Amino acid sequence: MNTEITGIIAMFLITLVPAIFLGKYIANVYGYKKTFLDGIFQPVEKLIFKISGIDPNRQMNWKQNMFAMLTINLVWGIIAFFILLNQSWLPLNPDGNPNMSPDLAFNTAISFLVNCNLQHYSGETGVSYLSQLYLMFLQFVTAATGMAAMAVLFKAFKDKTTTELGNFYDFFTRSITRVLIPISIVVAFILAANGTPMTFEGKDHITTLEGQKIDVSRGPAAAFVAIKHLGTNGGGFFGANSAHPLENPNYLTNMTEMVAQMIIPFALVFALGFYLKKRKLSWIIFSVMTIGFLALAIPNIINEMNGNPLITQMGADHLLGAMEGKEIRFGSAASGYWSIATTVISTGSVNAMHDSTMPLSGMNQLLAMMINCFYGGCGVGILNYFIFIILAVFISGLMVGRTPEFMGKKIEAKEMKIAMIVALFHPFLILVGTALTAYLPDFGAKTLNNPGFHGFSEMLYEFTSSSANNGSGFEGLGDNTPWWNISTGIVLLLSRFIPIIGPIAIAGLLAQKKYIPESAGTLKTDTVTFGFMTLAVILLIAALSFFPALTLGPIAEQIQYFSK
Repeated sequence: MNTEITGIIAMFLITLVPAIFLGKYIANVYGYKKTFLDGIFQPVEKLIFKISGIDPNRQMNWKQNMFAMLTINLVWGIIAFFILLNQSWLPLNPDGNPNMSPDLAFNTAISFLVNCNLQHYSGETGVSYLSQLYLMFLQFVTAATGMAAMAVLFKAFKDKTTTELGNFYDFFTRSITRVLIPISIVVAFILAANGTPMTFEGKDHITTLEGQKIDVSRGPAAAFVAIKHLGTNGGGFFGANSAHPLENPNYLTNMTEMVAQMIIPFALVFALGFYLKKRKLSWIIFSVMTIGFLALAIPNIINEMNGNPLITQMGADHLLGAMEGKEIRFGSAASGYWSIATTVISTGSVNAMHDSTMPLSGMNQLLAMMINCFYGGCGVGILNYFIFIILAVFISGLMVGRTPEFMGKKIEAKEMKIAMIVALFHPFLILVGTALTAYLPDFGAKTLNNPGFHGFSEMLYEFTSSSANNGSGFEGLGDNTPWWNISTGIVLLLSRFIPIIGPIAIAGLLAQKKYIPESAGTLKTDTVTFGFMTLAVILLIAALSFFPALTLGPIAEQIQYFSK
């Protein structure tokens, strides 16, 4: 077997096996069962709650949980905006990087606040170490926000009838102390041991083998890169992200970062099964997600390994595959695999330039973000998939002539309205934003380095990445302009909180309803049949919403260049 393919299979299996055990551990954390880290972190958590004046034992309904989430995020966003606007005179700026412009600071603060990390700046020159540290803090708390919201969802279905859905602050704190920090320490240690910088000194002045004197940026990168992946954030410490040799030095660190970004989304699916004692349901959900993931990843790996036929026609050797924009230390296969993993999971980090991939590979990257529920980000992946479960249950109920039910609760008009708003809001933000930009040449065409179909793909990708809370980009786009900073910033805000509030509102409404025991006529949602029904609903909504736009971008580009 090709060694590159062996490496990809190893990455997937090395993620899957420990994710099952991590899922059980996370279920115990949110279920307040004894874990082996209690002795270390219980005193820390008690101190945090004592200082903050928060009572972690106070039960909240879904509205109170969401209010707590929104208010604390507002505070974090204001602090981020202040630091980015004033970083030039604040401490920890050894390289003298300037303040951000107001529109760029607006975009960056929101981007890291919503777990997207869409970066319209380069880390080497755009931010100080203090800003990097605060952005790293946001990468912890935004991942924990998604996980805490997911824990509220779990709690809503654990009890038969209730309005008490746990405490957001407690779920949030436990997500950081019990899950994110311990694993981040392990990942950061591996990265630092393999050459990723971990220092507060400024640029290093070195002389190359050619005798040239250059400055090499460094900083506390190992800690930053660890949580950027573990929290499915994706923000690069350096401008080239994980294609940078100091951010991702070798194949071992590449595997480490790949496992880090996939393990919690995997584990949370299994945590659902352990928490609700419905392990079969969790395996059905994981299987549907995996089918969707492989349907996107396998073609990308093949496309990138086969190389660019137009370059082959010129007589160039394509033995290594389509290597434009890729790092030789990773290869085309691992880069193709990463490109789908990072877009499916909404991490958004890159170890190669997505703008350089084959047209149909770019289409699959777009589809991964447009669907936005195959694994997904920390916590929010489950929330997005939950919306499609509600839709599938409703459609299935209509098909068999029964009132739709999920987990013993009837799905009625109010829940369906919320589910449809959330399901349609994602394509609305993407397509309206792209249409406006394409219609206004000063904002759209003049910011493109690539005309034609690929230029349209660049605009479509930017809004898709923003709406999916992904953060990756087709880098031929000149995105540091007031239009791109403000328009994507608005999309980032709306696309983060509405898809969280919507599923939690549905869960809260269902939790209040009378529990209906299963009977012979109950539609079972932990079967293979229902799994395929959910997959069909996902693909149907994605196809109807996005196929016309895809035909104007990557599909048209494929036909234009490769049908000659």
